Formats: sequence, structure tokens, C-alpha cells
Amino acid sequence: MIKPLADRVLVEPKEAETKTASGLFIPDTAKEKPQQGTVVAAGPGKKDEPMEVKVGDVVLYGKYAGTEVSFEDKKYLIMKQSDILATL
Repeated sequence: MIKPLADRVLVEPKEAETKTASGLFIPDTAKEKPQQGTVVAAGPGKKDEPMEVKVGDVVLYGKYAGTEVSFEDKKYLIMKQSDILATL
């Protein structure tokens, strides 16, 4: 498993919506990048900045936050704790 270092967090992004609220299907080319995900792993934090998120938290992050990585056929994002905007 991937183990983030320092103030980094490993997030599994939520699947992009395939239907609109009114029931129309969204083609792959028009889907927006998800901005919500679940924390899968978190680093220990920095000496002067403890980790505020923990494994299992559902978080909101910026549209272009993090670096996309693939591991065992799943896509994850590795980002700094400061890239997380809120927890749900």
C-alpha cells in the first residue's frame, strides 16, 4: 500500500457523475473532474503542523489539486493537507 510522508494525504476520488439530476446521461468528454473523495492514508504530519484529517474522512479539494497515481488498477490522488478545502 502507498504510505504518504509528512503532511501528504492519499485520496480515492469519488466517481464522476454519469447522469444529471433530470436524468440525462453525460458523455465521457463532458464529465467534470470530481472534487470529492475519501482519505485512504495520511502521513504523520509536520512537527509544527499536525494532521487534521484521518483515514475514512470524506474531503473536498481543489479541482486541480494533487498528483494522480495508479496502484493495483485504482486511481488515487496524493496531495498536501493544505490542498484539502473541507471535510464532510
